[in-house]
Amino acid sequence: RATATMGEAPEPSPQAPLAVLSKVELRVSCKHLLDRDTLNKSDPCVLLLMQSQGQWMEVDRSEVIKSNLNPVFAKIFTVDYYFEEVQKLRFEVYDSHGHAGVGTHDDDFLGGMECTVGQIVAQKRVTKPLFLKYGKFAGKSTITVISEEISGNNGYVELAFRAKKLDDKDLFSKSDPFLEIYRIDDDRSEQLVYRTEVVKNNLSPIWEPFKVSLNSLCSCEEKRKLRCVVWDYDSRGKHDFIGEFFTTFEEMQKAMGENKVQWDCMNPKYKIKKRNYKNSGVVVLLDLKIHRVYSFLDYIMGGCQIHFTVAIDFTASNGDPRNSCSLHYINPYQPNEYLKALVAVGEICQDYDSDKKFSALGFGARIPPKYEVSHDFAINFNPDNDECEGIQGIVESYQSCLPKIQLYGPTNVAPIISKVARVAADEERTKEASVHTRCPRLAIVRASYLPMSIIIVGVGNADFTDMQILDGDDGILRSPKGEPVLRDIVQFVPFREFKNASPTALAKCVLAEVPKQVVEYYSYKAFPPRCPQPETPDSNLSSPQ
Repeated sequence: RATATMGEAPEPSPQAPLAVLSKVELRVSCKHLLDRDTLNKSDPCVLLLMQSQGQWMEVDRSEVIKSNLNPVFAKIFTVDYYFEEVQKLRFEVYDSHGHAGVGTHDDDFLGGMECTVGQIVAQKRVTKPLFLKYGKFAGKSTITVISEEISGNNGYVELAFRAKKLDDKDLFSKSDPFLEIYRIDDDRSEQLVYRTEVVKNNLSPIWEPFKVSLNSLCSCEEKRKLRCVVWDYDSRGKHDFIGEFFTTFEEMQKAMGENKVQWDCMNPKYKIKKRNYKNSGVVVLLDLKIHRVYSFLDYIMGGCQIHFTVAIDFTASNGDPRNSCSLHYINPYQPNEYLKALVAVGEICQDYDSDKKFSALGFGARIPPKYEVSHDFAINFNPDNDECEGIQGIVESYQSCLPKIQLYGPTNVAPIISKVARVAADEERTKEASVHTRCPRLAIVRASYLPMSIIIVGVGNADFTDMQILDGDDGILRSPKGEPVLRDIVQFVPFREFKNASPTALAKCVLAEVPKQVVEYYSYKAFPPRCPQPETPDSNLSSPQ
């Protein structure tokens, strides 16, 4: 349940940052790199840079791959993806020089490529030539960047491998083994998922545990085939093949708890040539831990709905609605700021409510028939059913009620919050809803345990400091007795900052924190998303204004 009130605005506050639509993983490989070394091949490393305010800033860099002109880098670059921004990227490939690290001299530069995050995401796989300075081709060198969205129903897995009795590939010492895991995609191509560290001089190595996203490991498909390869490390880049095995994430999961899973590490050539060949060692999965990470979209797709409730400030400080200077003045040619805010936010929220019926409340006015002050009345004047049909129904009820009420005061949002909290608690089927209070801070603290979000849109130019305090962005909001909120559920936005902006700009800012608040609530309750159930929605969130 998300609640929001609209009242008079305080001084401007900074606009909320753009919400991250998703995170994207980028994987890089190169082919036909220039050979800058005299005795050996180049030792390439990739730098990722992003343009910020006209300047290129390094974001991250890959590992160095020794003596290889066709490297496949294990490093996964992670970038935030904003649909509404042009995000320029530059990939630079350098020849590394051991302990000296990656230089930026012309002699070390193997080529660069520029593109945008949007291009990579749209094409999923981008292959472009590498260029030297002044637009000169770097021979036949190319770079390939593959993008994968980190989906919400993704999470990550922690794996711990070891091996036993591996073949010895070295004459004067034991093998120096490392393990690579490849995901086999639908087109039968192989994508490197992870490369372990090298364990020196050991035929029964224990590799360090590592974490990979489920999307990277198996595209969140448990039956997708994986190829695991064990190599004997060579400092010149000519690693010796020890053996391989095939598995799936479904099979790996047998290693959860006290169980272990093991595979014969096979060398196909030995299997053909040697009559009594059994294996080239055994690889053991010692432990597997799954860490699920759910997103706002996971819960929405699992049946969670948002019930949108509007609470409008009808205190006298808004001015007489019959006067054109009033914030509630109904101009036949142009909606007032209350209506602009209501429609901008409501038109987005209505998509997440199946019945399109929205509660519309008012506070701070004297209402008929006795004209007593009320702080939680239905603007359609139906005490048994405060819901309106669609956003247009709220607009019509608002316009209809204005001539029938007397604007009064004071500004008190606590009864509205308490009322919606009781509804939210009923939806949750708990007894946490004893939220009767006249103190806004206490009402918010109690509501923070319920499936609610509160949005306050400030309309006008009055001092609205008290509402800004409720936002809690400058610190943790506490009740008068010092009890802190469980979650930050309040977002305050001054409408005056968006007077000359499009309605979508206001909606983006107003709703920016709602997805995070939904996920935080369900995480607190330890509720995973459910499979979509159209006829019996998973739960109701509510969004009043």
